[in-house]
Amino acid sequence: MFPWNLFPFNKDMKNPPSQMKPEDIDKYIKNIMGQMFPQNMQGMTGAPDFMKGFNAAAPGTNQQSNYSAPLNSSVFETHDYVFVRFPIKNEEWLKEMKLYHTSNQMIIEHIPDKDDKHIITLPAIVRKKGSSASCKEGYMEIKIPKNVDMQYSEIDVTEIL
Repeated sequence: MFPWNLFPFNKDMKNPPSQMKPEDIDKYIKNIMGQMFPQNMQGMTGAPDFMKGFNAAAPGTNQQSNYSAPLNSSVFETHDYVFVRFPIKNEEWLKEMKLYHTSNQMIIEHIPDKDDKHIITLPAIVRKKGSSASCKEGYMEIKIPKNVDMQYSEIDVTEIL
């Protein structure tokens, strides 16, 4: 049983879960996290504003850093491939742009400006090789084969009393 009388929000709460305010919970968690991190690490980690990382984009949406303009990309998958599409507004982009991918991210560098970098989370794990990119009708389309990983690991569930 949870010791509700030790809960920090309101000492005389009769029905705690229904009366808690999200602002109070957020303030409490930030305070606790601020106490957990040493003072010299707070600038590095962003604590107590650690919740900023949880506002990251969902899979398949743009996650951009060092950017001046959004890329307006779209990501979708089929049974065998993951596709990333974005508009090419200037033919010079094709000469300057660098495309990379990891097993779950697409990295697009040098567009629209030389120091821009766009990171797009892919909706599935992809293979290292076999990708192709083509530009047609003002859109860059990147086709990446999906990786079928059939290695399963069973997790033993034990009851602790």
